[in-house]
Order: sequence, then C-alpha cells, then structure tokens
Amino acid sequence: MPNEDDYALRAKPSKTIAAPDLPYQPPKPRRSHPIALVGAGGISFAHLDAYRKAGFDVRVISDIDPGRAEARRDAFYPAARVVTDYRDVLADPDISIVDLTPHVDHRMDMIRDCLDAGKHVLTQKPFVIDLDIGAELCDLADRHNVKLAVNQNGRWAPHLAYMREAVHPGLIGDVASIRIALGWDHRWIRGTSFEQMHDIVLFDFGIHWFDFIASVMRRPPLSISTLTTAAAWTGVRPPMSATTVFDYGDAQVSLVLDAANAFGPTDSTFIGGTRGSVVSRGPDLGTQTIQLWTESGVAQPELTGQWFNDGFAGTMGELMCAIEEDRAPRNNGRDNLDSLALCFAAVESARQRAPVAPGAVRCLPAQDV
Repeated sequence: MPNEDDYALRAKPSKTIAAPDLPYQPPKPRRSHPIALVGAGGISFAHLDAYRKAGFDVRVISDIDPGRAEARRDAFYPAARVVTDYRDVLADPDISIVDLTPHVDHRMDMIRDCLDAGKHVLTQKPFVIDLDIGAELCDLADRHNVKLAVNQNGRWAPHLAYMREAVHPGLIGDVASIRIALGWDHRWIRGTSFEQMHDIVLFDFGIHWFDFIASVMRRPPLSISTLTTAAAWTGVRPPMSATTVFDYGDAQVSLVLDAANAFGPTDSTFIGGTRGSVVSRGPDLGTQTIQLWTESGVAQPELTGQWFNDGFAGTMGELMCAIEEDRAPRNNGRDNLDSLALCFAAVESARQRAPVAPGAVRCLPAQDV
C-alpha cells in the first residue's frame, strides 16, 4: 500500500559510493601529426589554444586575410607559416592533417581538395547541409585511404563524455529516457551573419545535442517532433525557443533549447536507464555537477577539464589516434550523418508542425546556411 512519502514524491535516501573511473578525457595520440589550420576567423582561437596546450604541431595557418592569420600565428604558434591560399599546403608532404574552420557553404570544395591531396581532414561542424554530399565525401575519403572527422567538440565536454561512458558499458542498463534542457542567452547573434540563419538554434548550436543523443542512443528514432517559437521581444529574427521530442518506441528523448533566457541560466542533462540514471546540472556548459545513481548508491565524480577548449583537443586527438591505429575516428564523417539526419528532421518538423522520420529530409533549407 502506498505510504505518505510515495504520495508526496519524496526522494528516498541513498548512500554515497565511489565514482567509477571512466575514460571521459580527450584521447591522447602517441605523437603530434603536423597540422595546417585553414580559416583564422572567430572560432579558430579555440582550436589553436587547445592544440597548443595539448602540444600539437601546427605548422601552417591559412586565411584569405593575411592579417587575421598573422594575428593567430603571433598569439599561438609564432613559428607557423602563414599562407592566403589553402591549396598551397596540399602539395606539402610535411602536412598530415588539414583543420578546416570556414563556414559550411565554403567548405565543400576545400574538403574535396584536401581528400584528393591525400590529407586527413578535421572539418568544422555542422559537417554538411546535404546528407548525400556528405556520403560522397566519406566515400572519397575511403577511396584515398584517409580519415575524415568532424569537429563535434561537445563529444569531449567532460560532463557529456562521462555520461556517455557511463551508458555504453551498461552501468545504468538500457536507456529509457533522456531529458536535456538548456536556458541561456544567445542573442549576441544580433546584427551578425548568424542572425540570418532561420534555424540557428537547432542547426548551428543544436547540432551538438543531436550529436550527443545520436552518440548515446546509437540507433535512429522512429520519428522526431519539434516546435519552435519566434517572438518579437527577443529582438532577433530567428526562433529562440525549440522543443524536440524523439520517439524511440521503447524510449523517449526530449531536447528543450531556450536561447533568449537572460535570467537564471540553466543546463541540465538526465539519462534514465533500467538499472540506474546519470544526471548533470549547472548554470552553463562549463560548470556542471554529475551524479550517477544505481542500486548501490549515488556517486559524484570530480571531473577535470572544460568543454572550451579541451573539447577541441578531443576532436583532433581522436583523429590522430585513429590515424595511428588505422581505424575510423569516433567523430568520423559517416557517423556524423546520423546526427545531421536527426537535426534535419527536427528542422523540417518545426516547419511542418508534424512528426518527421530521420533520413526523410536529405538537405537543409538554404536559409539555414
């Protein structure tokens, strides 16, 4: 018979146990492979800062604006060579990896050129706006026997990496639910080119979370339903609120993104399983507290590192490890198409206001680029 605590939804006490030691840290290659970074724009600071701290060997920095490339060189890699045409590095036998940071609509020919030149590629996210073109690029990499990886740096955000590593060995059993809710202020895009992207919250930012969900579930949902809201009070053109529900049949996932939240920032991720749960909470991406709940008790691991910029060392380090071990990187382009299929379906669902099956939408609308 139910007691008072059952009716009142009072939590039962749980004893504290030691946290399992899980491999959540960015992977470390045996040696650094020579890198050419192409595109010295805004996000390049995170790449170069992470690479410098990890001891990676950046030999060339390329940008059509030599002043930008020189500024990045002087700040991070004073010995690096500066070029204005990325094709200058393709014939350089000393360069093993090309790190491409330009916007998605400028990268496709660059990726093809680098792969044709026999270079391994780390490309910025989102990978592509057309799944079929993405598959062609993956096939091209296979033909040239080189690796094509995507800079899904959230894969190595400490809290997200630990949660995923808790799921895959079965510590919490089979996943029954995932609930992700973020509230932050993304209105810094006002007046920038990002404001012209209609679905920036789902596509440019949300791809991190679609990728996380894909990496945890490792199977596609039956359908995806999304509701977005654009409001004049936000002061920006794109919708700043998006709620997505993923129907897995035997499991349900929800992703709530409130990108115009100036007060009370929040970032929480819950994964519930048949034998336990893991939850991470905090005010932002870099400040998180994790608890792992099982029948044995509750563990609270003390994690080290930060998403920015350790996650960027993770994407490059994983590519280098894959080269050394002659395997596909975990952030490989082909698997990333599964993440993009979730994202594209969510964007289309928001437009139709109806459920959409992943894979049914092959290309993102042009206004999102």
